[in-house]
Amino acid sequence: MYSVLLRPILFLFDPEKVHHFSFSAIKFFSKIGFSGLFRALYLIEDKRLEREVFGLKFKNPVGLAAGFDKNAVLYNELSDFGFGFVEIGTLTPKPQAGNPKKRLFRLKADKAIINRMGFNNKGVFEAVEQLKKEHKVLIGGNIGKNKLTSNTDAVKDYLICFDALFPHVDYFVVNVSSPNTPGLRELQDKEPLAALLKELKRENGKCSKRNNINEKPILLKIAPDLANEQLLDIIDIVKATKIDGVIATNTTIERKNLKSHGLLLEEAGGLSGKPLTRRSTDVIRFLAEKSNKAFPIIGVGGIHSADDALEKLEAGADLIQLWTGFVYEGPALVKKINKALLKGLSK
Repeated sequence: MYSVLLRPILFLFDPEKVHHFSFSAIKFFSKIGFSGLFRALYLIEDKRLEREVFGLKFKNPVGLAAGFDKNAVLYNELSDFGFGFVEIGTLTPKPQAGNPKKRLFRLKADKAIINRMGFNNKGVFEAVEQLKKEHKVLIGGNIGKNKLTSNTDAVKDYLICFDALFPHVDYFVVNVSSPNTPGLRELQDKEPLAALLKELKRENGKCSKRNNINEKPILLKIAPDLANEQLLDIIDIVKATKIDGVIATNTTIERKNLKSHGLLLEEAGGLSGKPLTRRSTDVIRFLAEKSNKAFPIIGVGGIHSADDALEKLEAGADLIQLWTGFVYEGPALVKKINKALLKGLSK
């Protein structure tokens, strides 16, 4: 129904406007009692789908990636579509408008999206107010720095977000891999990245004592554009800093082998969707093999089918996340993946 009826209509309009419209529609229909219908259509509850990863129990391994519910306004409603976890953000200390519009583009021939949103969000403290509601699903907090914060002061921004979110999220994601904040990817270099993660690990201990609860898992989200030497550095950093895992991968700045043509390909920003499928899987496999599976991996990038998801898991991912695949294929994709996992278990 979604791909035949809804998607062709939605894709007639500006993608960012459609995103806001979809949010309003989901919230409205959930408020008037459609939550039960959504759950009946899309949610599969089966103990065999449960996964215990970095000390947390996930109802199923299919999550929603950061960037969809940036301001933590729809996480409970989105969980009705069958997700085992929802990642909010990327959040920054101060609210920021992000990059000038138009900044979101569909490459329909490639089942892809280019975005240069630029960490548009209402700020971490606004999200905290939203997170005070009861959670129906595990929540990840994806954190970054404000555009005007220099890299030398970046640690302060990450610490502000970490402290504010600590009582309200189940795990953290350190985003240093978005291509849409100038200079941000420089924080992926070995020295500054290790320093940032060590500071967050120290803060984790302090927050744990202050709130009298356990430390929260910290994950690092990396770019798909890293060379093998840089991926080996990532493995070393994860081991040295003792963070809890890696999310592979963010969007790519590459534009190779695309079916789309014309001015679209000249748009700056990160590319997500089907063109990223193979590269993100290769990064997952490289990290898993070279580290001897020393840490958990969340696989994200180009998952548009159950087969794509299974490939990520077979490559070494412990959990997976959707974003562009959710936009193109609709909420039925979550159910298809979980059904495929159950089918594999029953063989």
